[in-house]
Amino acid sequence: MGKTITEKIFSRASGREVRAGEYVFAEIDRAMIHDITGPLAVRAFKEITGDDGRVWDSRKIIIAFDHQVPADSINAAENHKMLRKFAREQGILNYDVYEGIAHQVMVEKGHVLPGMVVVGADSHTCMYGALGAFATGIGSTDMGTVFALGRLWFRVPETIRFNIDGKFQRGVYSKDLILHIIGLVGADGANYKAVEFSGSTVRNMDMSQRFTVTNMVIEMGGKSGIMEPDRETEHYLKNAGADVSIEEWEWLKSDEDAEFFREYSLKAGEIEPMVALPHSVDNVRPVVEVEGIRADQVFIGSCTNGRYEDLKVAAEILSGEKVANGTRLIVIPASRSEYIKALKDGIIDVFVEAGAIVEFPSCGPCMGGSFGLIAGGETSISTSNRNFMGRQGSPEGRVYLVSPATAAVTAIYGELTDPRKVV
Repeated sequence: MGKTITEKIFSRASGREVRAGEYVFAEIDRAMIHDITGPLAVRAFKEITGDDGRVWDSRKIIIAFDHQVPADSINAAENHKMLRKFAREQGILNYDVYEGIAHQVMVEKGHVLPGMVVVGADSHTCMYGALGAFATGIGSTDMGTVFALGRLWFRVPETIRFNIDGKFQRGVYSKDLILHIIGLVGADGANYKAVEFSGSTVRNMDMSQRFTVTNMVIEMGGKSGIMEPDRETEHYLKNAGADVSIEEWEWLKSDEDAEFFREYSLKAGEIEPMVALPHSVDNVRPVVEVEGIRADQVFIGSCTNGRYEDLKVAAEILSGEKVANGTRLIVIPASRSEYIKALKDGIIDVFVEAGAIVEFPSCGPCMGGSFGLIAGGETSISTSNRNFMGRQGSPEGRVYLVSPATAAVTAIYGELTDPRKVV
């Protein structure tokens, strides 16, 4: 019997042939921490090795500050200071506050390659699986172990595969697809499973759309999201400066006779613009069914939908328009690189002229602990990945998750609106 791409990756990482359900001690290819989870990971590492301990391989660890940047409290500033010192002492690459959201930085700087095992002290690390890697979030204590040993225990996950074919209808994007899927299987429908995406729809997506899909696998309980690497993957990695080619790299894919835990077949043309209603990501409905909800704030950004391609979709809708009175529009590019591309293309001008607030690359309102928070009774229409109670500020606020197109149209009308009205 054949193997899934995930089983193949763990066979390489553990040095033996393995199947789903087995426990392995796997070698780690890359590890990432950021300013929120990093301090705890460093403390755990020092408890294991002592204050003078050295990380297993400083070349395989990446640090980026994104959640509280620039530092918005004394405590945040102290955490930044401690991580800077740790990075200097250990010789670790630290992007600090300069490059943007850690997940976007990891992929666009070429730190993730197909076939790797990548861990990050953040649950949305699963985004990197769009490049054909096994990528998953782990706790800070586990990350301390990784820093010390370069290895970690895993249970090789079974795989759920989604085969999506056809073309999206007008006004529908990959964010709508993943919201539809999460609504279909539920918040715990893929617990500790590798979620594989395939089919003509996926093959025709650019990498930005693919990242959106794998980014949100954790919202249905998935251990990882993954896609088979192809020419689009290779093109993206070469632009990222990675030394990779299809001829030289082992481009893994699931065998035709691989065993899957479950398979779904979806038609892209049947999916509508979707929205996740408060306070659960699987509380999903077509936008057209719940139009008219007042928008106090609209947020376009995050590691889910803050790339150039997302900003371009929103800007095309907002061009020549104005943000509705009484509605705040916050736009945050996912990284400095994406910001510069949007700046050179005139996209930032469109947002500013429409009345938006454009901020430096960071997580911003997404985590609800920095800036752009909502008050009690207020509503945020957001392109981010979570709408839990209190996620973007007051626990009495309400967060709705949508695509950049839906967010942009909503900002113009001041209420939740189906983007097919204007695109």
